[in-house]
Amino acid sequence: MLYRKMGKTGEEVSLLGFGAMRLPTAEDGSIDQELSVAMIRKAIDSGVNYIDTAFTYPKSEKIIGEALKDGYRDKVFIADKIPPWLIRSEEDKESLFNKSFERLGVDVIDFFLVHNLNAPIWRKTQKTDLISFLDQKKKEGKIKYLGFSFHDNLDLFKEIVDAYDWDFCQIQFNFVDKDFQAGEEGLKYAADKGMGVVVMEPLKGGRLTQTVPPSIQEIWDEDESDTTPVQWAFKWVASHPEVSVILSGMSSMEQLDDNLWNFSDPMIEEISGTGRNLLDAVTKEYKSLIRFDCTGCNYCMPCPQKIEIPRVIGYYNDWRAFGEASNIMFEYSTWLGRHASDCVECRACEEKCPQHLPIAEAMKEAAEVMGL
Repeated sequence: MLYRKMGKTGEEVSLLGFGAMRLPTAEDGSIDQELSVAMIRKAIDSGVNYIDTAFTYPKSEKIIGEALKDGYRDKVFIADKIPPWLIRSEEDKESLFNKSFERLGVDVIDFFLVHNLNAPIWRKTQKTDLISFLDQKKKEGKIKYLGFSFHDNLDLFKEIVDAYDWDFCQIQFNFVDKDFQAGEEGLKYAADKGMGVVVMEPLKGGRLTQTVPPSIQEIWDEDESDTTPVQWAFKWVASHPEVSVILSGMSSMEQLDDNLWNFSDPMIEEISGTGRNLLDAVTKEYKSLIRFDCTGCNYCMPCPQKIEIPRVIGYYNDWRAFGEASNIMFEYSTWLGRHASDCVECRACEEKCPQHLPIAEAMKEAAEVMGL
């Protein structure tokens, strides 16, 4: 297993982190606790020492708590997240915070994050003074290091980085999304501040490998090396020295075994010019499959119908570009409060869009194709 320093914390963390959001499921669709515990313990036995969960991941905290019994707790760093959108009172902060400790069965959480920061959630975080609350918990020794996970544009990312002396952050980063959200510039910006950087979605939630469009497969087939698309994706992220941990949401023992093998190879941290050219060609083809070229600038927001327009367009683009992968539909239907079908075609957003996108048309198409 390869290890890196987590920024200014100085902690030595495994380059491969176990992301416990997509745990394996049984035939009835419920999370398979026995297999999940076995996978987590095998990962730890193989050198993985960074386990990532969140208050809102179904049963994840409790399962990790079970897995870390029998001496396993002392072998790992736990990363957990508090959901600011569920905070409506001072009591909620304390309740949510304590609940995670209760589920995990621990006295200290090593890496604690403010979850899923975007513009509205960041404003709510500020309004509820959540950072001061967590800073006090850090001083009390309940959490060792404080960070945040992020899903918005680069300007907001820099604003949040500069708002507090964070220890680390977590961003979405892969070879297709190198200029998306925080992107490469944000990665370097955080690292220059001494922050550790945890990368999520290195395979874009499995989109880059789950269902490959024919035109993309043709490019992969031109590669004469023995490197798989999964390995190319990991190599691209690992080749950035600013990255401390690469999270992988493993939902089967086979995926775990593959990742353990991949991250035991020192060559995963290196990528050739030929490899970069290959990934550039794949990226260019993926982008050609995108229907609406939304930059995620959020100038269209707020929507009178409370639709998160850039996220809806993003899911629709992904649905078209990544072969109608099932996890895209799951995320679209589950993680959004309002959907494309809620659009009333007022076109207030179109007046503000600097890209002059036909947003009402995009909403109509997305609603027809995705059923919501």
